[in-house]
Amino acid sequence: MVVVVVMVLEVMVVVVLVLVMFVAILVMLVVVLLVMVLVMVVLMVVMLMVVEMVVGMVVVMMGVFVVVIVVMVVW
Repeated sequence: MVVVVVMVLEVMVVVVLVLVMFVAILVMLVVVLLVMVLVMVVLMVVMLMVVEMVVGMVVVMMGVFVVVIVVMVVW
């Protein structure tokens, strides 16, 4: 009887440990996914800012180019 109780307790301890490990792995996976999502969002924002800067530079260059052409034609 005592042996059976000890075996049941051991099995219960093992099951609890496995469940804790499983939960810990799940939590780590969720944290990793959240970090990846955050990194993706930051990269998207940075990319958008860079694209906006490049587009702005191109627009400014085009404007200067058009102004130069107009001045040349007028001259």
